[in-house]
Amino acid sequence: MATTNNQTKRSARSAPSTARSGNTKAATAAKPARSTDKDAPLKEDIRLLGRLLGEVVREQEGDEVFDVVETIRQTAVRFRRESDAKAGAELDKLLKKLTRDQTNSVVRAFSYFSHLANIAEDQHHNRRRRAHLLAGSAPQPGSVAYALSRLDDTGVSGTQVRSFLKESLISPVLTAHPTEVQRKSILDAEREIARLVAERDNPLTPKELRHNTELLRARIATLWQTRMLRYTKLTVADEIENALSYYRITFLRELPALYDDIEGEIDSQFPARARSSAKSLGGAELPPYLQMGSWIGGDRDGNPNVNAGTMQHALKRQSATIFDYYLEEVHTLGAELSISTLMVDASPELLALAAASPDHSDHRADEPYRRALIGVYARLAATARALGVVNILRQEVGAAAPYGTPAECVAELDVLVASLQANHGAALVKPRLAGLKRAVEIFGFHLATLDMRQSSDIHERVLAELFAKAQVESDYASLAEERKVALLLGELGKPRLLYSPYLEYADETNSELSILRTAREIRRRYGERAIRNYIISHTETLSDLLEVLLLQKETGLLHIEGNQLKELELMVIPLFETIPDLRCAAGIMGGWLALPQVKPLIARQGKLQEVMLGYSDSNKDGGFLTSNWELYKAENQLVALFNEAGVKLRLFHGRGGTVGRGGGPSYQAILAQPPGTVNGQIRLTEQGEIIASKFSNPEIGRRNLELLVAATLEASLMPPATDAKETRKLAEYERVMEELSERAYRAYRNLVYETPGFTDYFFAATPIAEIAQLNIGSRPASRKATQRIEDLRAIPWGFSWGQCRLLFPGWYGFGSAVSGWLADAGNAKESARRLATLRGMCKEWPFFAALLSNMDMVLSKTDLAVASRYAGLVADRKLRNAIFGRIADEHERTSAMLSTVTGSKERLAANPLLARSIKNRFAYLDPLNHLQVELIKRYRTAIAAGRAPEERVQRGIHLTINGVAAGLRNTG
Repeated sequence: MATTNNQTKRSARSAPSTARSGNTKAATAAKPARSTDKDAPLKEDIRLLGRLLGEVVREQEGDEVFDVVETIRQTAVRFRRESDAKAGAELDKLLKKLTRDQTNSVVRAFSYFSHLANIAEDQHHNRRRRAHLLAGSAPQPGSVAYALSRLDDTGVSGTQVRSFLKESLISPVLTAHPTEVQRKSILDAEREIARLVAERDNPLTPKELRHNTELLRARIATLWQTRMLRYTKLTVADEIENALSYYRITFLRELPALYDDIEGEIDSQFPARARSSAKSLGGAELPPYLQMGSWIGGDRDGNPNVNAGTMQHALKRQSATIFDYYLEEVHTLGAELSISTLMVDASPELLALAAASPDHSDHRADEPYRRALIGVYARLAATARALGVVNILRQEVGAAAPYGTPAECVAELDVLVASLQANHGAALVKPRLAGLKRAVEIFGFHLATLDMRQSSDIHERVLAELFAKAQVESDYASLAEERKVALLLGELGKPRLLYSPYLEYADETNSELSILRTAREIRRRYGERAIRNYIISHTETLSDLLEVLLLQKETGLLHIEGNQLKELELMVIPLFETIPDLRCAAGIMGGWLALPQVKPLIARQGKLQEVMLGYSDSNKDGGFLTSNWELYKAENQLVALFNEAGVKLRLFHGRGGTVGRGGGPSYQAILAQPPGTVNGQIRLTEQGEIIASKFSNPEIGRRNLELLVAATLEASLMPPATDAKETRKLAEYERVMEELSERAYRAYRNLVYETPGFTDYFFAATPIAEIAQLNIGSRPASRKATQRIEDLRAIPWGFSWGQCRLLFPGWYGFGSAVSGWLADAGNAKESARRLATLRGMCKEWPFFAALLSNMDMVLSKTDLAVASRYAGLVADRKLRNAIFGRIADEHERTSAMLSTVTGSKERLAANPLLARSIKNRFAYLDPLNHLQVELIKRYRTAIAAGRAPEERVQRGIHLTINGVAAGLRNTG
């Protein structure tokens, strides 16, 4: 943010190219340095954006505020880089002297610097990837080319890859949770800044460079003058619109393009089996194996704002978004395909399609492609109106019948493709037509599959009332599990319904039944892919699954012939979340798969059954190490069970942004799954700031989608190790992991659930209460109005620990587990053998390696000095010292044990770029954390005294939350 007197000299010295600096002499002198420092462009971008932000602060807030910001920045940098204790005391003094107005200006300045640094880093990732590709280097891990090369080396054929993808489903599912702190207006402004930063990598004239810099300054000024916070609570409709923005930015164009790239990579890697070039130009032949999903508008668990109306609104807005895209693409194609039959022939099918068009203009009599596309446009517009879309931008030429299904639209686009290919127009297919055709295949008329989710206890209450009102069972909820199962199976075999339109029911019952009826209606209107999954939170028994079957029967979603269950419209998907739930998962699913009534339903689902695993609650329940291990074991048990039953297993991973909630790099996470658990079928949630960080930039978004496909290919098709020695070694590793997990579990549970006062410490030493007041989501922070850790949602639990820089859920318990296991060896020789085993696990077992890598990243972001200031918010000194002391001791043990196992004393030794990024950010995060603590003190003091806190204080707290989240990047 600096704009000091020496700024011009520093800029000239550091500018590595004419395109980036505008200074020809400096650029010429600096060119050699650019080739030796790959990160020089990143540093330059950060300096440029910081300088422009500083200029905006000076211009908007005045010299005094700018000088304060710059002094704090320099002091914080000195404190971090030189570990200068005097600088630390000076920083503390500076922050405490700030006026109320200065405080918020400083918070905004440092917050926006974090945002701008993120933009620069994202651009640098894109830059380095392009440089790698331009250099013709070997494919990088995470690319489909790399995955295919590995598969080819092991003897997997192109035919096998294609057959595999034809049966696969890879689906990232966007969810709305109370950790997404960015406003859409901020994201829009930042996208434009990102575009301008990327533009500077192109050759620019001095005039163009000046213009670019002026636009950057203007966009940063816009950012400064745009409100960072929401002043009203987000609604579900707001969350739907936020999610749809990522489709317009990334998914609509990048997903079809990625399919085309993957087709090309398959043909390139396996040329002997490549399709003909003419066929490849017509678009991919593979079905849509990579599809988008959404929970936004359909996830009712703990959110009373989601109902039948939000589901209808979600599909209506999703449909409007995709039709806007189709109509614009068809209109543009009509301008591009100006082909005349006076110049080239067209197929009879195309001429027939053109003749059926409502366009009868003599001016286009010889332009059948344009006339055909006018007909396609008219049919799409009619379809959109039939589905409730309004405000279609361009009026169609004339009336036409709507499409019955997306396949009808694809068939007409195929007519254009075939005609072009047969008449010297193959080169005209790929630029736009092939992508449009593929988009219709992927997105249909619904855009994304909307999942439904509700808690099992709600289903139980609804059925209890239905049973009681129908005089079948007066107290269903109190029945033993065996009697529940018998009753539910009996009712499923009866043709009559429990529900009567002539009786009155509780609002909850009416709402739940209305939601299921709405799901049926949505499937009829938008297609079967619009809604096809029903997820049951808190699945603890077999009856939890059967209850949803019966509710679907009550609402016409379960079809019965005679007394036989024939077809289920919504797949019933259990969600196993806590440690006890994970341990019961295989038993419950074994009972489900064995039921004669369920077997025909699974057969109609393609002999496939999905199971969802929850990373968040299992971590909150049992800690980082145990959560990961219990998930791993549950997956292995499920694979064995499903293989024995002859049913394909699809796992749905409920991962969050933080490592404590299953976050971390998706590529490594998929490769670390137990053998046989992916098998071409995987869904995973994308939540919080992770959605913005992965998909707000089209190039990065495409890369993240490619990572999912590449990892799925490798995890599914790479031959597993069958060597007996390797099998024995894995069994030994798993035995060690079981013991470590048990030790870590005891350490974690002892602190969190068995230590008196821990809950009080948590609510005082983190900004959890302030986060709950922030307008960052439609869902309440707690499931119940209590301060029990058990009732707190796992998302704000992890978010709060991130804000205070402890990131506790991502590492606690590992140190005690490993140190205790080594100490109990009994003698030095056994201790050395155990350590060698741990190091072998780190090097040879992907599961353990990924676990340590994620923990390494979390520890690199942890800062006990900052966290100690938050601990100071706990009024009870004895409680504060006791609990923070235990956390600090465990942090020291964990850091030491991680270094012992990996052999690296420095954090992120294997990822120096990330290590530098995090280290450089600390200087800008420190002031935000320090100010957050001071503002929380003022806020809570006012509350304790019975005074209304100043609005500026509350706003300042929320601004710091935003800034810290942006700086840490994966706190949600």
